[in-house]
Formats: sequence, C-alpha cells, structure tokens
Amino acid sequence: MKMNSVILEALKKNNNVITTAQVVELGFSRYLLSKYEKEGLLERERQGVYVLPNSVHDDMYTLMLRSEKIIFSHDTALFLNGLSERTPFVHSVTIPNNTRVSKVIQEECVCYYIKPELHQIGMTIRKTTLGNEVRCYNAERTICDLLRSRNRLDEETVIGAVKNYAASSDKDLNLLAVYASKFRVNKELKRYMEVLL
Repeated sequence: MKMNSVILEALKKNNNVITTAQVVELGFSRYLLSKYEKEGLLERERQGVYVLPNSVHDDMYTLMLRSEKIIFSHDTALFLNGLSERTPFVHSVTIPNNTRVSKVIQEECVCYYIKPELHQIGMTIRKTTLGNEVRCYNAERTICDLLRSRNRLDEETVIGAVKNYAASSDKDLNLLAVYASKFRVNKELKRYMEVLL
C-alpha cells in the first residue's frame, strides 16, 4: 500500500507531522490514518497526531498541536527565548482557567492556569530546536510568570532567568514594567533587579 500523494506532501511540508484535523481538512477520512498506521506508513505520536516512521520527534510541536489553548511558558519559554541553556524535562504550559485540557496534557506537562483576559498577553511564536514554530510567551511575560510562580519554582531558576534577561540585548524594560504592573509583580521585580543591576 502506498500513501496518498496529497497527504504525503502535507506531511513533508509540516516537518513529517500531520494531525487528524489536517487530514479531514484535506478531504480525507480519519479512518485512512488508522489504515496507514496498521500498514506501518505512519506512527501515532499522540492522540490525533501522526508522524512518518523513523522521523525525528519534536515533542514541543506535537504537544502544541493537541490544543489551541496551550502556550509554552515558564522554564520552557525561558529555553525558547534563549534565556536558558537547559531543555526542560517536563514542559510548562499556561492555559486559561475557564478551559479544560485533556488528562494526557495534564499528566505530561506542568500546567499553570490564568484568567482568560491575561492568557494572550505577550504571546509570540518561537522556533523549537528542530525548526518548528510553537506558541510561547515573550521574554518579558516569561519573567513576570516566573516571579508570580516563584513559590513553585526553585530560586536558582528565577535568579538565573532575571540575570540572563538583564544581560540580554533584546530586553525591553518598558514592556517589562507594563507587564509587571498587569501581573502585580512590581515589588518582586524591583527586588530582583536591584540585586542584579
């Protein structure tokens, strides 16, 4: 059995990944994916996400494909923004508190919940190490998130993040001040910045 050329082309354009929704959008039945999986033409990476066999797996990208609501945050966003060298073992995501995500995502990630009106603030697109684009927060929002969640994180991560941000040539201190006010971490930010600057 050979794979349909339209699906194969879509897979190749999408770094060897395709979702059930994308296949249906192309006008094919979701049953076709199960058939391809049984034949060994595709591997099921996660629920609703398929990859070509023997292709390199981009867990951040396939995780993001599972839900439109998740945005990579905290230590994962630090890594994506180039403010940390450490690739997180478990990815951190932020979700609006009026949304439910699958149990699999809850078990696989560190989930942070926030008011829906604050969810999109600072969202940007960054590339993973494998070149796929994912949603994450910009550096300024990430610093504010780390300060808000400092009781759930180790102090070393927070200090390292603020230190790397302070040394960054891309920093926007005005935007950081606006976000610090929105997320009510002005005092904490001032305290950390006074020590480091």
